[in-house]
Amino acid sequence: MSVILKAEGLSKTFKLSAKQQKLQKTKKKVITAVDNVSFEAYEGEIYGLLGPNGAGKTTTLRILATIIKADKGDAVVDGSSVREEPDAVRSKIGFLTSELKLEDFFTPNYLFDFFSKIHHIDPAVSESRKRILFEKFGIDKFAEVKVANLSTGMKQKTSLVISIVHDPNIIIFDEPTNGLDVITAKVVTDFLLELKAQGKTIILSTHIFNLVEKLCDRAGVIIDGKMVACDTLENLTAEKSLEDLFFDLYSKNAGGEG
Repeated sequence: MSVILKAEGLSKTFKLSAKQQKLQKTKKKVITAVDNVSFEAYEGEIYGLLGPNGAGKTTTLRILATIIKADKGDAVVDGSSVREEPDAVRSKIGFLTSELKLEDFFTPNYLFDFFSKIHHIDPAVSESRKRILFEKFGIDKFAEVKVANLSTGMKQKTSLVISIVHDPNIIIFDEPTNGLDVITAKVVTDFLLELKAQGKTIILSTHIFNLVEKLCDRAGVIIDGKMVACDTLENLTAEKSLEDLFFDLYSKNAGGEG
């Protein structure tokens, strides 16, 4: 397998307002969200970023998706630098985040068509792809229902479908099953395995151990913005369960700035 995504020395800090300092009970004016994170993802694999809330997972993925810029470091995604060639990176990836908010007054049908046009997808190709994806996720029955009237699960499935409207080879998912009921979560995880079977590369963040164990070929553990372990699942769990490994690493590495 060849490397399709390579992150090197990614670092990102954020300034805290007085209100944020008070909420976080800290006097620090700057926090380090991501601290010299490096890892590689290979073609056709699912790579998991595992860590607690606030560990730096979302910030790392947002850097990879060119939503924000790293203070230091770079990542090369299928030959394109997130720092120097963000437009090229965006054309090659799909990005689904829990922060994606669909406008309440649009319908899934309209949103799919809108994002297809943004990506310059041929109308016939877009219509065929929409039919397949909407049927797979049960969106077809709600295609003309406004987002405001959709269930949480249906909104998540609509967001997922929109994020891959252009059939990207690299897909970045931030907490893909967060807040979903068990039925919808299984639909999503089964689909991730389908994408892998198609040769897609998937990067996902999660704090759920069994999701990593079920889906991922390799994983990195992020704690307080630092990558404290990175290997194949087989090697990571050779001596103890993923959960036990994580808590061992957490007890040794937690308590920093991130």
